[in-house]
Amino acid sequence: MALLFRQLFDRESSTYTYLLADTETGDAALVDPVLEQHTRDLALLDELGLRLRFVLETHVHADHVTAAGLLRERTGARTVASARGAPCADQHVGHGEVLRLGAHTITALATPGHTDDSLSYAIDGMVFTGDALLVRGTGRTDFQNGDPRALYRSIHEVLLRLPDDTVVYPGHDYKGFTSSTIGEERRHNPRVAGKTEEEFVALLNGLDLPPPKRLAEAVPRNRACGVEA
Repeated sequence: MALLFRQLFDRESSTYTYLLADTETGDAALVDPVLEQHTRDLALLDELGLRLRFVLETHVHADHVTAAGLLRERTGARTVASARGAPCADQHVGHGEVLRLGAHTITALATPGHTDDSLSYAIDGMVFTGDALLVRGTGRTDFQNGDPRALYRSIHEVLLRLPDDTVVYPGHDYKGFTSSTIGEERRHNPRVAGKTEEEFVALLNGLDLPPPKRLAEAVPRNRACGVEA
């Protein structure tokens, strides 16, 4: 059975949202939807005749507010997140747990480090890595219980053990990239290729980045699936 796939973009936060659907059943999932783009996403679902079954969160985001709660209200979809993440989620999944999307299987991969609740999702030769592994980069680890050692191990012991031709779809991009592969990132990612754990930790601990602009607003709202208190 064919899998429908769309990569969508929010320019304000440089966030990618991904639409996945079984073309025979019409069952669909959205990965990391952005609140300000919910009208676009609902219109696309309607145009394509799809039923939203799952909203998959890779982690509690700090740079945008999720549309998970609103989409659940509008469509009846189940929100899915890590047990360490948003308590509002309908379903909490751990490493290796699977979700059925028509004839397709979505496998949750625990990839903590950027945040302690970070998940990636693998399906049909693709992996949606959130902020764990970016194209030629990685997520930061200086807030929300981030841990550079945990991120190094998530990348090397989980993500880089996927087949080299697995297509990597990141949660963000700031340089104009849309995707990569596990093999490409193994060879060419400057934070990954040839780096020891100690070098990686020193690199991330020395980034000295400003906090995300919406950190104070986004984290509490995203722990409530984007719904205002």
